[in-house]
Amino acid sequence: MWNVVFMGTPDFATSSLRALLEDGKYCIQAVVTQPDRPKGRGQKMVETPVKRFALQQGIPVFQPPKVKEPDFVKQLKDWKPDFIVVAAFGQFLTQEILDIPRYGCINVHASLLPKFRGAAPIQYAIIKGEKETGVTIMRMEKGMDTGAIYSRVSVPIGEEMTFAQLHDVLMEKGAELLTDTLPRIAGGLKPEPQDETLVTMATLLTREMGRIDWNRPAREIHDLVRGFDPVPGAFTCLPDGKGLKIWETRITGKITEADPGMVTAVGKNDFCIACGGEELRILAVQPESKKRMSAAVFLNGYGLRTGERLGKFTNL
Repeated sequence: MWNVVFMGTPDFATSSLRALLEDGKYCIQAVVTQPDRPKGRGQKMVETPVKRFALQQGIPVFQPPKVKEPDFVKQLKDWKPDFIVVAAFGQFLTQEILDIPRYGCINVHASLLPKFRGAAPIQYAIIKGEKETGVTIMRMEKGMDTGAIYSRVSVPIGEEMTFAQLHDVLMEKGAELLTDTLPRIAGGLKPEPQDETLVTMATLLTREMGRIDWNRPAREIHDLVRGFDPVPGAFTCLPDGKGLKIWETRITGKITEADPGMVTAVGKNDFCIACGGEELRILAVQPESKKRMSAAVFLNGYGLRTGERLGKFTNL
């Protein structure tokens, strides 16, 4: 049985931790996760998904504000782990920490490295119009996802697949790949260096990145909407200046000479917007201060008309 210290924070990491526990080959000495954060209107302190799961399993949980703190580094050394497994943890590890485990610090990264190094690889794969992505198991170095690769698994990205849907597929694929790869690492598997000529980055997303530019091609806007679903959400504004999130779209393939952002057609269950010389069909939206709803429900209540224009921001 191999001793493991697991470092992770969101739901994506929980699946890998569960897989290690169910495999039976690993003793989880401790789980390290980000500190609890205030959330929502009431700013109530919320535990990370990994913390909640670990406590349910009776695993000791540690939440150092910075893992590089000397006292915590000493604790890591005292555990003498065979592996430190990292999945979407959210803190950089120092070289001193990277050198602690017998077989190294092993990272579960949700892209086909060297593509999409960084904090938001799943979203970027969709936003950039990729047809496939995957999960990489790598040996960690000090750089941002620069370590040599032990294994990868590819996953196709469907035409309408959202970030939430792709996240769940990659979460499970990553967990399977992790438990398959760790014994091979202990058995002497050598990692392959990344090809630096193929590197792309997936930096942190901001709300502003979700602002829809109706001058862009329909395909780009469709990919932006999918990549930002469910967070942070792609958005525009209504003719009255109020915000409108766009949650579901379809590419029609129809050409239009209407101005970008103009409503070109209004049906019973959807409406179309001109963008980059094409029409984009809108199927689900969320008006400002309202819940997500179908375009049919929205049209019933708002009364959007052909010839009106979205995207003239005044109140945002």
